[in-house]
Amino acid sequence: MSTLETSAATILVASDNVPDAGLVKKHLEEEFAKVATSTNADAAAKDFERHRPDVLVLAFDNLEKAERYYLGLYRLCPLVQQHVHRTVILCNKDEVKRVYELCKKNYFDDYVLFWPMTYDMSRLAMAVHHALRELSVLKDGGPSVAEFAAQARRLAELEGLLEQRLAEGSQHLAVADQAMAQAEQGIGAALDGFSRRLIDGAMPEAITVNNADALRGEIGRLKREEVGNLFRTAAASAAPAKAWADGLDQAYAPHRESTRALGALADRVRPTVLVADDDEFQRKIVARILEAENYHVLFAGSGLETLSLLRKTRPDLILMDVMMPDLDGVETTRRIKAVPQFVRIPVIMVTGNSEKAVVAECLKAGASGFLVKPFERDTLITKVAQALRDQK
Repeated sequence: MSTLETSAATILVASDNVPDAGLVKKHLEEEFAKVATSTNADAAAKDFERHRPDVLVLAFDNLEKAERYYLGLYRLCPLVQQHVHRTVILCNKDEVKRVYELCKKNYFDDYVLFWPMTYDMSRLAMAVHHALRELSVLKDGGPSVAEFAAQARRLAELEGLLEQRLAEGSQHLAVADQAMAQAEQGIGAALDGFSRRLIDGAMPEAITVNNADALRGEIGRLKREEVGNLFRTAAASAAPAKAWADGLDQAYAPHRESTRALGALADRVRPTVLVADDDEFQRKIVARILEAENYHVLFAGSGLETLSLLRKTRPDLILMDVMMPDLDGVETTRRIKAVPQFVRIPVIMVTGNSEKAVVAECLKAGASGFLVKPFERDTLITKVAQALRDQK
């Protein structure tokens, strides 16, 4: 992290204890220029919206308070899931194991053993530095692998479409050439027939032929010079189109293998499916089915964990259980769809309740599909594949 980036970063220290917040703020101000505090629970959402922190430090004296505060932010402040930030939670030695599990589950991003303040005081500043470096990479890192792979697959589809159109164009030109040749032959035959009728006296009232050989010669000249020239001119006008089509195919040929290689690489990128369900047994069943179909599977055990995970990764599809702790699946889906960068992620709702009102509520929240438990393996695979196809 450069000096400019460090000075530009905003750190917000949240706590229910004013002296503790002030102490942590003073400690961080030794290295960071923009450090603010939020100590009024009623103003938590407004403080977050006003400061838009890059790093949120949860400086509560116990883990339960920190969890309650952050859950409240998610419920009251939609900006929390839209604004890219990192969380660092301060804990005591009795809470280390629990907070480690929460960070592993993506509830929080990092933790520091801080209470009592007899441990490594520089550890908090280092945690903030790490968080800012991660944000810097995230913001400047360009498209994700999955996004790049999706565009590569589209390029592979374009190759097939281009080859199809070139083949169709060549076929149309060949048909046009054949039609002109047949037309020229047909006109020639028609002129010969007309000549014969005149010579045979079929139209004595219109024309009398005094010299049959002269008429045949004139008709022959007309076929060669007048009609023939017209068709040769028409054929010449089509020649550039044929040359263009042949040239395009030849010019494209060297790049064809690169396009196919890119498509093959894209096919190796497995679509990511986020399974949001608090039932561990259900998650294992779904994972076993999807991983066998070459999907990369991520897990979230609650609505809050789902939203937290989306701050770090962007799955290709979400399987959302309707009934979950803290935020239910409907509300979680509603919040996901309120974020512009998440709008196109398809969400399939999973529930044991197939009542019309439940289905309508899920669809209104933005769900693109519905899956009723218990479901068959083939049904799950079909639903997931269809949702991913519709997304493209």
